[in-house]
Amino acid sequence: MESLKLRFRVFSIIFITVIVLSVLGFMMIEGLSLVDALYLSVVTMATVGYGDIHPVTLAGKFFAMVVIVMGVGTFLGVIANATEMMLSKREKKARLEKVNMIIGVFFSGIGTQLLIDFSTVDPQLTNIRKDLLVTDGWSEQDFIKKGRSLENYEYAIEIHRFDLHPLRLFLAGQRDFLLRLLENPSLLEHESFTQLLLAVFHLMEELTCRTNLTGLPESDLAHIKGDIKRAYSLLVKEWLNYMKHLKNQYPYLFSLALRTNPFDQGASPVIH
Repeated sequence: MESLKLRFRVFSIIFITVIVLSVLGFMMIEGLSLVDALYLSVVTMATVGYGDIHPVTLAGKFFAMVVIVMGVGTFLGVIANATEMMLSKREKKARLEKVNMIIGVFFSGIGTQLLIDFSTVDPQLTNIRKDLLVTDGWSEQDFIKKGRSLENYEYAIEIHRFDLHPLRLFLAGQRDFLLRLLENPSLLEHESFTQLLLAVFHLMEELTCRTNLTGLPESDLAHIKGDIKRAYSLLVKEWLNYMKHLKNQYPYLFSLALRTNPFDQGASPVIH
């Protein structure tokens, strides 16, 4: 996309330069007014050639041929690049929509449960809980503000309160699911979600590689704690972004997500 934008800028600069030189040339050679010279330049470069205004001098005719040779290619280049950019934006939007569907499947299948498990053993959760109690009244600015407030939060995990056995069984059961998500080519459009999947997959591998999770040395528990914190911080960030997407695009899905908020202790899917 960036290369398309750069190419469009280059063609646009060249096109504007040719237009300016063409207008000045027709004004000087043919003695046309600014408006007539601009009109003649545009119809010449666009190869329309209405014939109502045309070069009458020999020098003007030669100059018009130069404008055609230089301008037509540039004009077509601008049109082609503008069209390509529009199509590229449309395709990117469609790909991002697919990624958001994948993110939704992830949180339905595994992400929300992990947020519940991790936040339960976060001793400092009360410091950010209020920033994660999303409501239907949140605006775009509210999501941005809350996201920024979470950037400086030191995610904590009390590893000794965490029963690693159920976590290992849960993640091991989701191995094929995680692999299918990672294999999806659409993830190339969403680097942060890819990093989240890799963090969760790595945590699963760390836990499943150990034959016994009981009596692990403190050094090993500290290592696992670091892996959990990494996945936890990425989960929270991605969850908040996904909630914003649902509010903007899918109000009915957003309604259910509000009623199953993993950070709301009183959350219930039942509508009272």
